[in-house]
Amino acid sequence: MENGEGRVELVTCLLAGLLGLLTACGTPTLPPEPVRFTVAGSTAVTPLLIELAEAYQVHFPQVSMAMEGGGSRLGLARVKDGTAALGASSWLPNEDEATVWSAPIAVDGIAVIVHPGNPVAALTLAELQEVFSGRSWDWAELGGRGEVQVISREAGSGTRAAFEAWVMEGQPVTPTALVMPGSQAVADYVAAHPEAIGYVSMGYLSEKVKALAVEGVMPGPKTAADGTYHLARPLFLIASQEPDGAPRSFVDFVLGTEGQQIVGQTYGQVR
Repeated sequence: MENGEGRVELVTCLLAGLLGLLTACGTPTLPPEPVRFTVAGSTAVTPLLIELAEAYQVHFPQVSMAMEGGGSRLGLARVKDGTAALGASSWLPNEDEATVWSAPIAVDGIAVIVHPGNPVAALTLAELQEVFSGRSWDWAELGGRGEVQVISREAGSGTRAAFEAWVMEGQPVTPTALVMPGSQAVADYVAAHPEAIGYVSMGYLSEKVKALAVEGVMPGPKTAADGTYHLARPLFLIASQEPDGAPRSFVDFVLGTEGQQIVGQTYGQVR
């Protein structure tokens, strides 16, 4: 398992590399009018991008964007085949890093969630692995009550890929897990079922679910940004090549002061 210091170094390196990009971006330029383009991909990033797009369009109302979910893998496919100008990805495997242009725009924490009535408040990475593999199926073993119902994500989800890499270490999630098509679906199910446990982008946290501390650290903008939360990962905008025109103007806005202020309300900032 990659240790906490290793993840801090990874996030730090990614963000350090971004500083040069930020310096080059400067102030977003006015794109031609009218123009419309598509951003497709990770459901973890979609709510943030919708909020950023609304703020961007205050300055550039002639630009419209279609925001489509479907998962990180779909976003990668859409930018490669030219059907989306920008993709959103919460997980960029090594083999894809050389084939697309990418820029981290926020730092997310994968929050482990339970029903608010569940008395369990914290789990270790080892305990999470036991639970999600199905080897630990009784909440009583962890300080709760009843039988555990594991909730996972669908194939192609970047959140699932990151969770399985960092928590499961190559071990399969239990075949009794219920698979949900997005973080919102996971949050909705856990909110309605006291026995459930799942994982979501921390942008989907609300009073309807309870986030657990992992290795004693709660997910939040600060702990994600500084890497002290173990399940922190960058969120990316990607393209088939370095974007220009309206898509580049939007990227510049996201990476600028106003965009990063919006990011910081829910996620870790990259500057």
